[in-house]
Parts: sequence; C-alpha cells; structure tokens
Amino acid sequence: MSQTDFDLVVIGGGPGGYVAALRAAQLGLSTAVVEANHLGGICLNWGCIPTKALLRASEINHLLHDLDGYGFKAEAVSFDFKKIVARSRAVSKQLSSGVSHLLKKAKVPVFEGFGKLDGVTANGRRKVLVSKKDGAPQTLNAKNVILATGARARILPGLEPDGQFIWSYREALVPEEMPKRLLVIGSGAIGTEFASFYRNMGAAVTLVEVAPRILPVEDEEISAIAHKEFEKQGIRILTNAKIGPRRKGPIVSASRWKQAAKPKPSRWTRLFPPLVLSEMSKTSALKAPRSRLTAPMS
Repeated sequence: MSQTDFDLVVIGGGPGGYVAALRAAQLGLSTAVVEANHLGGICLNWGCIPTKALLRASEINHLLHDLDGYGFKAEAVSFDFKKIVARSRAVSKQLSSGVSHLLKKAKVPVFEGFGKLDGVTANGRRKVLVSKKDGAPQTLNAKNVILATGARARILPGLEPDGQFIWSYREALVPEEMPKRLLVIGSGAIGTEFASFYRNMGAAVTLVEVAPRILPVEDEEISAIAHKEFEKQGIRILTNAKIGPRRKGPIVSASRWKQAAKPKPSRWTRLFPPLVLSEMSKTSALKAPRSRLTAPMS
C-alpha cells in the first residue's frame, strides 16, 4: 500500500484513538492516526494528568504549612507559581512524547492536522481529508475509519471565557498569576480538583453546584464526606445554586435556589465554568431560565 492508503485511519490521537491504532497495528492492519493538536488528547494534555500534577504541588504546599504536626519546622515557606504550572505542562509533554514513541515503534504514522470524512473512492474506500495548519491538504484512503475526536467544553450562555475574568479549564491549567479569589461553577471531578488546588495554594474559593449535593454522580456517602472535608479546607460551597448574569467586569451573583431575597452581587477576580458541568446535564435542576446557571449537554 502507498503512504496514503491504509487498512484503518483513526481520526483523533487521544486515549481512545491511539490505543485503537496500536491494537490494530498489533493485529496486522496498516494503520494511521490523524491528530490536530497533541497526542494523548484532552485527558493527557488538558485534563487528568496536568491536574494531578497541580494537585501534587498543592499537597506539598499544604504539608509545608502543617509541618509541626509531623515534628518538623520550616520558616518563610513560599512557592513559585509559574514553576508549578511549568512542571505540570512538562509532565504532560513527557507523556505525550511517550505516546508518539509507542506509535512510531508500532509503525503507525501520525498525520498532523484536522481530519474529516471526504466521500468514497471508486473502489469503495473511505477518503479522509487532512487539513494542515501549514501546507496543502492531504487525502488519505482507508478501508475503515474510526472517529475518536474526543470531548469539548460547552460554553455557558453569558459566561463566555475571556481569559481574564472567566476561565475555561484550559485557562485554569495555565494561569499567568495566582488568583486571590475564585468562583468555580460545577462540582464534579474537574470542578472539585480545581477548587481543591487553588484553595490549598491560598485562594479564597467558592464552589457552586446546581444539584442538591457536590459530586452529584458519585455515591451520596462519598459526596457527604467530600463536602465536609472541603469545608474544613475553607472552601465555601453552595448547592441548589443559581448564577445571575454576568455584569460589568468580574461581577456576578451566586445564590441558592430557595433564597427569597434578591442575591447580592459578589466581586471575584476569576470565574470559570469547568468542563465537568457536562456531567450534571441530567439533573432536574438544569431546567432553568437562561439567566440562571445552565450546563452543557454531555
């Protein structure tokens, strides 16, 4: 077969895509991967892996301020926030390079660019058009195609990320500076991780959830324990909550659903709706007017 003709083309080099490509190659199929950004997908580059690296740093910071309980003593403990963020990015880069090495070892070529289905050839093979950032588009032919394009964050109406006052999960992973106060919308896995990290690093954090409890897709017992521990850390938690429309600058209002009085606006240095809001899309509380908190569909 030519360098553009394969048994299988996988569009997307995330956890689903690159694993499928490796397995196909092991079974003897000529396989290629099309990836627009970084191998490893959202999880490795902008999700599970970098957040765990940040959480490790916040854990160390927490321990350094609680050394007396372990019989140690340290004075003038401080941290370099830019180095903490740089380390998390380095961890992701290293693992992404590992994925690249695995594909190269399995003789699976990677075509950089956006892939899309582009019809069928005369002999019935699928055509995949790869649009590159630099250079002319390229067409690949394959007997089979796997679409593994992954997930995207859905933006909340009226709370579009601006990189300054409103963050998505991406801005929250690579902030230019440590915020003093933070309002996190959504208390699923990603929301609670960001809340825990920034609180342990010294920010004042409020965690807002439209469902009756945080971590709504987990067991109630786990949710209750987490709620208690987060409050011990100093995280303010609002469940059964709603978010008022954004006003000028960093001013938004947050209150409980059953609160009778008109909520008083609060001022925050940062506001970001994490991707985790998609995990709450099946709760009844989401049937709300546009001016209240709405979550993306999963």
